[in-house]
Amino acid sequence: MVQIIETVDVHVPVDIVYNQWTQFESFPQFLDEVESIVQLDDTHTRWTVKVGGATREFDAEITEQHPDERVAWKSVGGDTEHAGVVTFHKLGDLETRVTAQIDWEPEGLLEKVGSLVGAGSHAVKKDLHNFKTFIEKRGEETGAWRGDVKA
Repeated sequence: MVQIIETVDVHVPVDIVYNQWTQFESFPQFLDEVESIVQLDDTHTRWTVKVGGATREFDAEITEQHPDERVAWKSVGGDTEHAGVVTFHKLGDLETRVTAQIDWEPEGLLEKVGSLVGAGSHAVKKDLHNFKTFIEKRGEETGAWRGDVKA
């Protein structure tokens, strides 16, 4: 199992940053490898991603979610096995630290080699930077879900 931990500081209040992160269907606008996400219900999503030229599909279940603090998930079925958590830390009235921790199991030779050279870490870092640019440029969220999911 490979673990990736990356952080970015965003110049937007924590509630706006968190609210945007709950809008899973908007992820293709800033996550490079995500082709689409369909929100099935409050705790289930269906993902289509393209990694190294290969398209993969999987469902994910939100296992824990607390407004302005964290969103945790795990994959359920599909072509990839992973779990993760994104946490939100208020640094000031207009600044938020976003930390993503992802644990995943590389499949196939390409993913295994990529994990050895840090391709996953690079991709997550780039995606967090893309998110930062997206939300800072907008200055407001595209929507929000403030529900609480207990572990």
